[in-house]
Amino acid sequence: MKKIITISVFLFFGSACAQNLDFKILRSLNQKEMPIWDKTMEGFSFSVNPLIPVTVVGIWANGYLKKDEIMMRNGYKSAITIAFAALTSAGLKYTIDRPRPYKTYPSEITARTHSGSYSFPSGHTTSAFAMATALSLSYKEWYVAVPAYLYAGIVGYSRMRLGVHFPTDVLAGMVLGIGSGLLVWKLDRLINNK
Repeated sequence: MKKIITISVFLFFGSACAQNLDFKILRSLNQKEMPIWDKTMEGFSFSVNPLIPVTVVGIWANGYLKKDEIMMRNGYKSAITIAFAALTSAGLKYTIDRPRPYKTYPSEITARTHSGSYSFPSGHTTSAFAMATALSLSYKEWYVAVPAYLYAGIVGYSRMRLGVHFPTDVLAGMVLGIGSGLLVWKLDRLINNK
């Protein structure tokens, strides 16, 4: 019984400390008005959705033009990765039902863009990291992976700067996006015994 009480107390205080840290990090990223920077961050944030089809079609078309069946298959896997990540992210949002930071802390967090109702995980970050992972697994070159993950990281940062996600929302989106790509590629190898 003592162990259960100790674990419960640890989890309660650990959770409270983590939530406090989550808010402090977000507040430090969200402070000060910087209109030009904020417009740039909004541009990065909303570039994700148009880049999804560009990424998928680009990978597939590269394979088609080079008559490379593996790359064409990577295009299909990219589509599955991004769709799986996005659907999982949306399902978690409505299951967990975490309010946006600017709703939780209206006097301390400034919303600089429009957003839906729920915060956890960050859907934009999830999609950006799913695209980065699909590109990295398709091309396996540092000069593809570095810019792809740098872009995804900026998208994650932008969601916090714009006041619509906590750092843990972004971290969860990152894990979900990368994990989706790794899972799809692993399942494909298992199914095809390669």
